Amino acid sequence: MNPQLTPGEIQEFQQLLPNDTPAQHALTTLQQHNGNLEASFDALWQEKVGKTDYSQGKKSLLQLTLNEIRAEICGDDGLRGKIKEYTNNPGSASLFNGVIGSLVAVAAVHGIPIDGAIATIVVLYILKIGINVFCKYTAPDSEAEQGKNNNS
Repeated sequence: MNPQLTPGEIQEFQQLLPNDTPAQHALTTLQQHNGNLEASFDALWQEKVGKTDYSQGKKSLLQLTLNEIRAEICGDDGLRGKIKEYTNNPGSASLFNGVIGSLVAVAAVHGIPIDGAIATIVVLYILKIGINVFCKYTAPDSEAEQGKNNNS
């Protein structure tokens, strides 16, 4: 799954966060990559860290990053709650910035060097596919299998 933002969606976020330099950088990168979230993530990662070939099998760098912080994103408290709060009030710049700030903090605890621009891409990815879809249906194969076995 490689979700993309439309030009209209990108413009909405640009208008929501006009003075947020990291978010604007992320959105400009998205425009350059025709709304492709994974390509934009890779470009920003390379800009920050300088290396993009972390491939393990067929998973993208974005997917590897998401897998590392999945428990914190999908837990009942914290990030999942903030994401749901934002989806209930999508015009709120302060709620959107709160999600980004929380993601940066969670990633730092896990030793993942993301900044506001990279976090913006991650948050937009999760918002695009939906937090419930992200948490229930994009789990790593071992978690998905475990869930199937528990439901049998």
